[in-house]
Amino acid sequence: MSQQPLWTTEALARAMGGRLAGSPAATVSDISIDTRTLNPGEAYVAIKGHAHDGHAFVQAALDKGAAVAVVSSDWAQAAPPGAYIVVADPLKALEKAGAVARARTAAKILAVTGSIGKTSTKEALAQVLAREGRTHAPQKSFNNHIGVPLTLARMPAASQFGVFEIGMNHAGEITPLTRMVKPDIAIITNVEAVHIENLGSIEAVADAKAEIFAGVEHGGAAVLPRDNRFFDRLARAARAAGIDTIVSFGEHEEADVRMLRVVLSANCSTVSARIMGTDVTYKIGAPGRHLATNSLAVLAAAKLAGADLAVAALALGETRAVAGRGERSQRRLASGSFTLLDESYNANPVSLRAALAVLGSTPKGAEGRRIAVLGDML
Repeated sequence: MSQQPLWTTEALARAMGGRLAGSPAATVSDISIDTRTLNPGEAYVAIKGHAHDGHAFVQAALDKGAAVAVVSSDWAQAAPPGAYIVVADPLKALEKAGAVARARTAAKILAVTGSIGKTSTKEALAQVLAREGRTHAPQKSFNNHIGVPLTLARMPAASQFGVFEIGMNHAGEITPLTRMVKPDIAIITNVEAVHIENLGSIEAVADAKAEIFAGVEHGGAAVLPRDNRFFDRLARAARAAGIDTIVSFGEHEEADVRMLRVVLSANCSTVSARIMGTDVTYKIGAPGRHLATNSLAVLAAAKLAGADLAVAALALGETRAVAGRGERSQRRLASGSFTLLDESYNANPVSLRAALAVLGSTPKGAEGRRIAVLGDML
């Protein structure tokens, strides 16, 4: 059976509030904003960013076999012959397509935010839910004002689960994104002193993360970190947003999803936990106490989404560290070999401490050497 197209070009143009021009293909297999990774049959959206204007790459997209290019009406006035959807603003058009994609699916939608652990939690959730049904999730972080509507617009109508990551570095950024996503389940991994230079206080960070509740659908749920000192603040914000189902996770004795025991090793972790009254022991295919803690949130959200808890726990054993976030690789030298632990992506003091804790749990080699290479993000 052939795969259904993501959009017909006509439907995409209608969703974007645009008009067709030239000779576009009948269907669109995916949506891209980057000609370097674009595949034939995809729609290319020419977004104007801080560094580049995507219209400069329209011809390259069409030359690579793009089904259609989404361009601004200003640019289209002098456009060469091609295949276009002409809109007032390509980014706004992408947001409109995302809204239509969200409205046309019956998928259970989950959204993740937090100071650290968003991407690894999103990846683990996607892997767990893929065991249950057709699951849509971004391949990368894609958690900002461009990435979120792009991920929505790329969601097939027949998806059964959608997993989204929502980030911020200023107050007010999460609210419009969560209102686009309209999650059934919102997860906050933690609240730490990250982006405090923009927000002024860690209390303001907590309030900014709590913005995710603004988009939660009626009857939805919040999954919150019970060990975090802002748990009560987050829970109050969730209730104020009309969320009645609040599930807590952590090592706290009152946590709904409680870690009873964790055994950390160099390449994995083994967790014994009580998941809303059910005792489960499972393995995580990546090391680190922080990943073990976030796995509790994954299982809580999966259970709330209707997933089989035993199957979800088994799936966690197949998770692996994300590139730049704890990924391990073996490197060889003439004199021997060493293990590289890569925690280079978007590191902050909190994630750095977690990374060094993992490094500290790694068995020493014959020379007994562990080397940390640190630097400013600038």
